[in-house]
Amino acid sequence: MAAAADGLGSIAIDTTQLNMSVTDPTAWATAMNNLGMVPVGLAGQQLVTDSICVPGFDPSLSMMTGITPINPMIPGMGLVPPPPPTDVPVVKEIIHCKSCTLFPPNPNLPPPSTRERPPGCKTVFVGGLPENATEEIIQEVFEQCGDITAIRKSKKNFCHIRFAEEFMVDKAIYLSGYRMRLGSSTDKKDSGRLHVDFAQARDDFYEWECKQRMLAREERHRRKMEEDRLRPPSPPAIMHYSEHEAALLAEKLKDDSKFSEAITVLLTWIERGEVNRRSANQFYSMVQSANSHVRRLMNEKAAHEQEMEQAKETFKNALTGILTQFEQIVAVFNASTRQKAWDHFSKAQRKNIDIWRKHSEELRNAHSEQLMGIRREEEMEMSDDDSGDNPSKKLRVDDSALAAQAYALKEENDSLRWQLDAYRNEVELLKQEKGQLFRTEESLTKDQQLQFLQQTMQGMQQQLLSIQEELNNKKSELEQAKEEQTHTQAMLKVLQEQEINVLTVALVNQDREKNSEKRSPGLKSEKEALLIGIISTFLHVHPFGANIEYLWSYMQQLDSRISASEIEMLLMRLPRMFKQEFTGVGATLEKRWKFCAFEGIKTI
Repeated sequence: MAAAADGLGSIAIDTTQLNMSVTDPTAWATAMNNLGMVPVGLAGQQLVTDSICVPGFDPSLSMMTGITPINPMIPGMGLVPPPPPTDVPVVKEIIHCKSCTLFPPNPNLPPPSTRERPPGCKTVFVGGLPENATEEIIQEVFEQCGDITAIRKSKKNFCHIRFAEEFMVDKAIYLSGYRMRLGSSTDKKDSGRLHVDFAQARDDFYEWECKQRMLAREERHRRKMEEDRLRPPSPPAIMHYSEHEAALLAEKLKDDSKFSEAITVLLTWIERGEVNRRSANQFYSMVQSANSHVRRLMNEKAAHEQEMEQAKETFKNALTGILTQFEQIVAVFNASTRQKAWDHFSKAQRKNIDIWRKHSEELRNAHSEQLMGIRREEEMEMSDDDSGDNPSKKLRVDDSALAAQAYALKEENDSLRWQLDAYRNEVELLKQEKGQLFRTEESLTKDQQLQFLQQTMQGMQQQLLSIQEELNNKKSELEQAKEEQTHTQAMLKVLQEQEINVLTVALVNQDREKNSEKRSPGLKSEKEALLIGIISTFLHVHPFGANIEYLWSYMQQLDSRISASEIEMLLMRLPRMFKQEFTGVGATLEKRWKFCAFEGIKTI
C-alpha cells in the first residue's frame, strides 16, 4: 500500500469483497441505486427491477461485455436510471459495509457545499474520517464508486483518493455528509462525519491537458483535411509548343467555347519565346484567328447594350405607369379632403386619410424625382453625343466655361481687395487707439489683435498673388483656345471646300458609272451569277459589311481557284447591288463592301 500512497502504483481490488454480507439488502440496493451503481454480488431475492438491471453485466469487470466502456453517469445511456427531478429530494439510506456502517445525514439540512470542480478531476478529498480508520476500510467504502488507483492517507483524519475515471468522483461526492461508524463501537475514535470534496491534483490536470491537446490535434487535422477537400484543383499545365499542338490550338481558337483556354496557351507560347522564323506563319494565323474573334465580341457587346437599353426603356415605362397611378391616388385623397366630402368623415377617419395622403404624396414625389433623373441622364447622353459629333459646339462650350471661370476669378479678386482695404483701415484705427491709450491690459490684447490682423493680411496678400497668377494662366489658356478656335474654323472652311470638290467628283463619277452601266453588258457566264448570289447572301447576313480579304477567304473555301481581284472587279461592275464604304480613322482605316440592292428597290 506504500506504493499506492506515493502515487506510483495501483491498488489491487479484492474480488472477495464483492460478495459481502448484507444485513439489510433493501437499504444497500437503494443506496447503490442512488449512487448510480448496479448492485452486484448480492445473494437472495432480486433487489431492483429488470428494467433497471443491465443485461450482460460482468461483476468481475465492472462493465458490460461486448461494448466499449462508456460513462455510466450520463443519463439515458442504459447503465443508470435517469436522474430524479430537481424538486424531489433524494432519500439517502443506511449503507452497511463489512467493517463499518454509514448513516445518512439529516434530510432537512442543506446539501454539503463543494468547491469548484477542477478540469479533469479524478481525485477527491475525504475529511472527517474516524481516528481508527485504516486504508483497508477506506478502500472498502470507496471502491464501490469505482476503480481506485491511489490512496494517500494523512495522520490528521483525512485522505486523498484518486479514481481511474472522472465519473467515479461524482459517486464519491454522494457520500459527503454520511456519518461513518466502525463496527458497533460507540467510541469517539471509531466514528466521524465524512466530508467529500473535489481535490486539485497535478496528475489530473496533466492528463486533462494531454487530452485537450490530443483533441486540438484531431480538430486541426480534421480542418486541414476539410480545407484540402474544398481547395480548388490546380490549373492544368500548359503543353510545350509543337506543330501538332499548334494545329490543334488553331482549331480551338476558331471554337467559341474553347477560345478562352486556347488564348491562354497562345499567350504563354509567345511569352516563352516560341516564335521564330519557322513558326512565324503559324503564329500569325493564330493571331489572325484571335483578331477575328474581336468581331464576335463586338457583336455580343452590341447585343447586350441593346438588351440594356430595352430594359431601361421597360423600367422607365413601368415607372411612368406607377407614377400615373400615384397621381390618381393623390387626386382621390385631395378630392376626399374637400369640404363636400370632408364633413361626412369622422375625426379618426380624417386623421387616417390625412396620414395616407401625406404618405402617397411623398412616394409620388420620390418616384417623380427618380423618373426626372432618368430623363436628365438620357438628355446628358444625347448632349454628349451631339458635342462629340460637332467639334465647333465643343469649342464654344469650352470658351464659355473659360470666360465664366475668368469672370468668377475677377469677382473673387475684387472681393479680396476690398477685404484687404478693410483690414488696413482696422489696422490704422488700432494704431491710433494705441497711441492715445496707456499700456494696459486692453492695449496688450489690441497688440495681439494687431499682430493677428497683420498675419491675416499677409496671408490674404499671398492668396491674392496666387489668384492673380491663376487669372493670368486662365487668360493665356483663353487666348490659346481662341487661337485654336480660329485654326479649327480655317480647317472647317478647307474641309468644306474639299467636301464640295469631293461631291462634284462623286457626281461626275456617278454619271460615268450610269453611262457605264448603260453601256456595260450583262453577266458573262453562269459562274458569275452563282458568285453574285453567294456574295449577296454573305453580305446580307453581315449588315456592317466585310472587307475584300474576309470575303475572299470565305469564297476560297468554295472555289480555291478564285482570286480577290476577280471578286473586287465583279463587285465594282454592279454598283446598284454592292457599294464600298470606308470605316475607321488613320491606321484603322478599312474598306468594306455592303449589300445595297434592297435600298435601290426602295428608292424606285
